[in-house]
Amino acid sequence: MRKPIIAGNWKMNKTRDEALQFIYSVNMKLPNKALVDSVICAQAPVLRDLVKRQGDNLRIGAQTMHYLDQGAYTGEISAALLENIGVEYVIIGHSERRAYYNETDDAINKKLHQAFRYNITPILCVGESLATREAGTTNKFVKEQLVAALKGLGSEQVKSMVIAYEPIWAIGTGKTATAEMANETISHIRQVVKELYGDESASVVRIQYGGSVKPANIEELLAQSDIDGALIGGASLNEEDFLFMANAAVKK
Repeated sequence: MRKPIIAGNWKMNKTRDEALQFIYSVNMKLPNKALVDSVICAQAPVLRDLVKRQGDNLRIGAQTMHYLDQGAYTGEISAALLENIGVEYVIIGHSERRAYYNETDDAINKKLHQAFRYNITPILCVGESLATREAGTTNKFVKEQLVAALKGLGSEQVKSMVIAYEPIWAIGTGKTATAEMANETISHIRQVVKELYGDESASVVRIQYGGSVKPANIEELLAQSDIDGALIGGASLNEEDFLFMANAAVKK
């Protein structure tokens, strides 16, 4: 049985004071980590502060990182630094990174390999545009993203990572794929993993849904057969909403 994972992606939100207030508010109220993994992915400057203050049932993640150990890459953050300060998760290949910062499939693949070198659990994002959805080629598109991203990874690595299906047309728009639509594509993702790595990897890897997830729809999404959690944007900024969704995952 796959343990659910609820991850908040704060994006470019919250000051240090606001971030710390959030952590202090949720630390003692989150469900036991034996039942659900609760993760907050924050801006780089506050990561160390949050790691130092995370409770037993919360873990901290980064929103991106570079695929090289070090070098002249102004503004970037290395996996070595993330590991050094105790960050345990990193989002890789979010559609906003792909669109705004020209992250390619090759770069995403390199980042996945780098995350594993430094014992950081990657949350790999895949998902289609509205045009791709309407053209009926979602499965083909997502499979191509997966094949490119996972190139060269071993089955044990794939089992330990997290995949987040985030249809681009549902991110921050208020539109959400129906629970059935989300589950259908996530089932396809699991089938692709099976084709690449076999039954065991497909049955073990955790696959989240992301895209305008909120308290009003989290329970319906988590009730689906193949959805193992959620990668949550705006709704994760509110302490009570995040707690509600983390606790909803316990019932899965």
